[in-house]
Amino acid sequence: MVLSAFGRAWPRFGKSDARPEHPAGSAAAQRFARIAEGDARAFRELVAEQTPRLTRLATRLLGNQADAEEVVQEALLKVWTKAALWDATRGQPETWIYTICTNLCLDRLRRPKPTVPWAEDFDPPDPSPMADAGLETQARDRQVAAAIAALPDRQRAAVVLTYQEGLSNAVVAEHLGVSVSALEALLVRARRTLRTHLLSWLEEGEAE
Repeated sequence: MVLSAFGRAWPRFGKSDARPEHPAGSAAAQRFARIAEGDARAFRELVAEQTPRLTRLATRLLGNQADAEEVVQEALLKVWTKAALWDATRGQPETWIYTICTNLCLDRLRRPKPTVPWAEDFDPPDPSPMADAGLETQARDRQVAAAIAALPDRQRAAVVLTYQEGLSNAVVAEHLGVSVSALEALLVRARRTLRTHLLSWLEEGEAE
């Protein structure tokens, strides 16, 4: 049931591709050091490796593929031009890159934008016996996505990074520039809002 996701446990929407951080002195860190020295080949390798992951993150935060691609390009350009600013004593390069991308997404979310009503995608009728169940699942997923999109920017980022990207609280707190306790407070408020949104949606569905 949908509501069980908002009680003791929390769902991970979609498959998480989060990977463990590389140890200090790893090949990734050495490659980033070469990028800081202007090694274009090393940078191309980084772009090929990180673009899918960054695009997925930006799309989840922004809800728009075109905007996500623009942000990722901007993030990677910052990496290329400011790689020398990376401090190996404060974490691995992937963490720094993720933070850059997250901050750019939050900056874009803060820009004034027109209000666009949530549009449900049209799905043709499915004659299979499981069609009704599939449509119900799709409707639920759309409502969850809409509820996440409506959260305040930092709460949305906290939910996406924690539950969709599968990052630890400590890493997410670092990305957002807050303490772990502040992150946990963001998540509590986000869960409360999402629970209220989905309860309302369920009640409306039962009333129809």
